[in-house]
Amino acid sequence: MIAVPFFFLIFGLLEICVIFIMSSVLEHGINEAARGIRTGQLQQTADFERDDFEKVICAEIFDMFQCEGKIQIDVKTFDDFASTSNPSPINDDGELDTTSFDFDPGEANDIVVVRVFYEWELMTPILSAPLANLKDNKRLLQSTVVFRNEPFGN
Repeated sequence: MIAVPFFFLIFGLLEICVIFIMSSVLEHGINEAARGIRTGQLQQTADFERDDFEKVICAEIFDMFQCEGKIQIDVKTFDDFASTSNPSPINDDGELDTTSFDFDPGEANDIVVVRVFYEWELMTPILSAPLANLKDNKRLLQSTVVFRNEPFGN
């Protein structure tokens, strides 16, 4: 009688710990990769595009999860910090909606919002159902960095 609730509690706690660790790893990856945008190093690279930025992020996550081709990136510039926005990308059907995503790392002194999303498949489908925020028993991991680009350039 005691074993069932005990294991339910242990597996639930394990799932929460894994989600927290993966969120922290994603946060580290985006912080390190966004530094290249903030300093202008990545913009000064010839033909720097979204896929190149994805490779920079994936290089920083220690191969903790399948990254390339699995993360969604949204990079936008704004005129001031007050006009930045962070709307939820989850649509009414419980799916990640990437139609409004863009890749604009900006120029010197631009305000940039970098958001990265990863659909994490929960390990214990029945026990972790309350943790899912996407359909098909998935949890959307999100990391956001907001900064002003440094005055790089000539």
